[in-house]
Amino acid sequence: MYRQEQIKPYGEGEKAQQVERMFDNIAPAYDKLNHRLSWNIDKGWRRKAIRQLAPFCPQTMLDIATGTGDFAILAAEMLRPQKLVGADISEGMMEIGRQKVKQRGLEDIITFDKEDCLALSYPDCSFDAVTAAFGIRNFADLDKGLREMQRVLKKGGHLSIVELTTPVSFPMKQLFHIYSHTVLPVYGRLISKDTSAYSYLTKTIEAFPQGERMTEILHKAGFSDACFKRLTFGICTMYFATK
Repeated sequence: MYRQEQIKPYGEGEKAQQVERMFDNIAPAYDKLNHRLSWNIDKGWRRKAIRQLAPFCPQTMLDIATGTGDFAILAAEMLRPQKLVGADISEGMMEIGRQKVKQRGLEDIITFDKEDCLALSYPDCSFDAVTAAFGIRNFADLDKGLREMQRVLKKGGHLSIVELTTPVSFPMKQLFHIYSHTVLPVYGRLISKDTSAYSYLTKTIEAFPQGERMTEILHKAGFSDACFKRLTFGICTMYFATK
């Protein structure tokens, strides 16, 4: 078991149920908080992760832990696949995503499904590409979730992940620690009205395996050619792997 799997938003009980409840709670404020707390840099991180897939022209895509659909929408606009499915445990988050998709006229490309990301309902080898942005550290079982992502990928398909991480070098490591333990939880609590959510998110960032360790975990899940690149002094890390 990885350290972040033991961290729960609200203490006792099943992690998956608590994560669903947390994201339903913060859904109305999520986009606003995400962009403000990252100074809008998160938009650039998503673009970089999507560009990794551009040479392969995926036509069927699955966005895991899609949330309010920002990654799915950007991928649909940049890559123009025939079909893109956003899967998430939180209906509150996806309902906001559905509204955004409708506003952009992307209903023919993007659909949303409520899914347990540890037991996806899709058949083996269903998608050309699988993506995940800022979500896999919330899995109750990371290995199982990654195996499911590998299972639903077609042979030769690609995985693109972008995830928040902790910087490893001075002074960003120290500055990020201060920011994530003061500004992020306090501002998140004020805007979202959830006293636990953004403290939980900070703890999972710090506990989540990153860099070389994460590529080892991807290999163990059945992926090949797994690699990573740190972005913005290591605040975010981008991973890419092939089935």
